[in-house]
Amino acid sequence: MTKLEFVDCHRLPERSFFFKGKQFPLCARCTGIYVGYAIFIPIIFFIKINILFALLAIMPTTIDGLTQAYCNRESNNILRFITGIFAGLGLAGISDFIAYYIVVSLKFLYHLL
Repeated sequence: MTKLEFVDCHRLPERSFFFKGKQFPLCARCTGIYVGYAIFIPIIFFIKINILFALLAIMPTTIDGLTQAYCNRESNNILRFITGIFAGLGLAGISDFIAYYIVVSLKFLYHLL
């Protein structure tokens, strides 16, 4: 298995994808989140995501993870991956929202000086 030292992922084999007999270095959910980042970060330069939509996009992953952890329910890798993609979209949208207001605040401070 490949080590990714900067990623905090459990990498359980039963919750990971395999390709040609080798396990992905991330679980299915984390793979989906990173795919979501890769897809949606370039799009954010052209389309602004509403913060409410971004928060709602994270909800399927949250619900899937919490019901799996606390309700004796087992998800599958395809569902983990798809909800992870939505979480990647939501997290990218939230990051864009935060970055926008940091830039606006810095511009405001610059004009005060």
